[in-house]
Amino acid sequence: MFESRCGVRCDICERKEQVNCKGCTKMSAPFWGGKCGVKSCCEEKGHNHCGECDTFPCEMLSNMGVAQGFDPLPKIEQCKKWKCES
Repeated sequence: MFESRCGVRCDICERKEQVNCKGCTKMSAPFWGGKCGVKSCCEEKGHNHCGECDTFPCEMLSNMGVAQGFDPLPKIEQCKKWKCES
């Protein structure tokens, strides 16, 4: 079962409680108060997660968090798994 729009595994996130995050699928806006382009894109297209999109993996998902030092590949792989489970 999917837990986020972008492939983040919310069930194993160590920061979730620290930042009071309920997961993007259960929140109208990200915990940081800004806007998440990936979340908005999925919801506008009616997708549960990025893996359901025809343009997956798109440039936005592939670059998400890279500037902050995060590797997007685990999220992309997780979305692939979720798509297979659907």
